[in-house]
Amino acid sequence: MCRLFGLSAAPQRVRATFWLLEAPDSLSRQSHREPDGVGLGTFTAAGAPLVEKQPIAAYEDRLFAQEARECESETFVAHVRFASTGGLNMRNTHPFEQHGRLFAHNGVLEGLDELEHELGDYRRLVHGDTDSERFFALITARIDHHAGDVTAGITDAVGWIADRLPLYALNLILTTATELWALRYPDTHDLYVLERAAGGAQGDQRLDHVGHRGIRTSSGVLTDYPAVVIATERMDNDPGWRLLASGELLHATGDLDVRSSIIRDSPPRHLLSLADLNETAAASQTAH
Repeated sequence: MCRLFGLSAAPQRVRATFWLLEAPDSLSRQSHREPDGVGLGTFTAAGAPLVEKQPIAAYEDRLFAQEARECESETFVAHVRFASTGGLNMRNTHPFEQHGRLFAHNGVLEGLDELEHELGDYRRLVHGDTDSERFFALITARIDHHAGDVTAGITDAVGWIADRLPLYALNLILTTATELWALRYPDTHDLYVLERAAGGAQGDQRLDHVGHRGIRTSSGVLTDYPAVVIATERMDNDPGWRLLASGELLHATGDLDVRSSIIRDSPPRHLLSLADLNETAAASQTAH
């Protein structure tokens, strides 16, 4: 199953160190299957998106994934990919960038021919083979349709897909230079949020989050500043972790004001089970 991680400390610009696959206890050692790609998205001080990513097709690529990456941003998004659609190359590796926004997804979406038809001219934003990038392009189209309202765009896109296309899960993280959105839909996979106070639960601790199956991040600056963290799993012992509800869209604003709403309170019309997926897609969605 793909790993999602997002963090916002807005309006503070903070430094953090990421290990997308932590070498001493890496996902590749724990699993029966190697991950297919890793990526980290941040923003420059001028607000331009910056993506570092690598498909994992060789030993050298695993070294890239295990290197410490120190970066500075208000928002961060990281992803470890287990491919359901698309080959092992850069254009299929998350996160994706469109119109200055970054996006990562965990799930499976079918009916891609119908989705591409719905995209119309927005098909030009799709450079790879994944369902995820096409999902993002539909969100981008709907954001434009709603005059730049990201929440409305995500809500519209998810509703259109849930009513028409077969899907297994649509969990996502979307970031701009100052804001973060996260969706869990339906309840197929977990997605957690931590509204972390400065210094954490004890008030005097640096952020040091370690996933059991990949992605670790550390930031001493967050001893002094609050943050909102999104992750596929609880990443420390802070009692504040909360599982998002099915259909819950969370939005951390540029002032770190957290807003949350249920944008879809019914299951998808065509909900897929693992048995409905092909072998590759099914393997990508199970715990590793």
